[in-house]
Amino acid sequence: MPVPKLTYGSYLMIDELLTLQRPQSSPAHHDELLFIVIHQVYELWFLQLLHEIEAAMRSLDADDLLRSQKHFRRIHAIQRLLEQQVDVLETMTPQEFNAFRSGLNPASGFQSAQFREIEFLCGAQKSGYLKFLEPTDPERERLERRLAEPTLYDKLKALLARRGYATGTPDELIGTYKTIYEDAERRYDLYVLLEDFIEFDERFLLWRGRHVRMVERMIGMKPGTGGSLGVNYLEKTLSKKFFPELWAVRTHLGGDY
Repeated sequence: MPVPKLTYGSYLMIDELLTLQRPQSSPAHHDELLFIVIHQVYELWFLQLLHEIEAAMRSLDADDLLRSQKHFRRIHAIQRLLEQQVDVLETMTPQEFNAFRSGLNPASGFQSAQFREIEFLCGAQKSGYLKFLEPTDPERERLERRLAEPTLYDKLKALLARRGYATGTPDELIGTYKTIYEDAERRYDLYVLLEDFIEFDERFLLWRGRHVRMVERMIGMKPGTGGSLGVNYLEKTLSKKFFPELWAVRTHLGGDY
């Protein structure tokens, strides 16, 4: 039996893909399709982000900072898209969202395993999140594996240690960053790497902030559908930094402190 020729549709599995948007409201509310598509697209970008972060980590292990920079360029571009998707979601009004929101319980974005994988892989290793997953949940195994793995920040510190820099304590790490920044011409590859890390962290914070304001615009101070505190919980995430010493060193640049 001849094998069917590969087509655009069969390669991308378009027929299957377009059956995955299943509104829960009855009759289906017009804007629920948008809500589903936006969040499915987020999950696809999370998949790609994990792919690129892992590749960047392998490049750091190999001391290949040029290749690492290429991965970070793609990561930053995806991060900009994550933030811009909020613009599309905000074309939906609070009244339109509330028309189908009650049907989402107890589902919540809080339950996104891939987003937690990104957080864990970047160093925000909050094992307490696992209590929300059943022992038999397949996502739990993935997250436990991520918790046991070295983080992106671990890879940066290991590279710096191989180059002879002190990384053992936060103060030593800040001192190392200060040395690199203040002699950027001689240490340009490391300087660019640090700027990629800080941009990664900053873009996550910008996206978190945009997401929080969007949620407040939609539901005010109501609890989240998954039982979280909604905006009150999300506000606390705005202080999360993956690489705190890289932020702290800014205070010590350009003068004596």
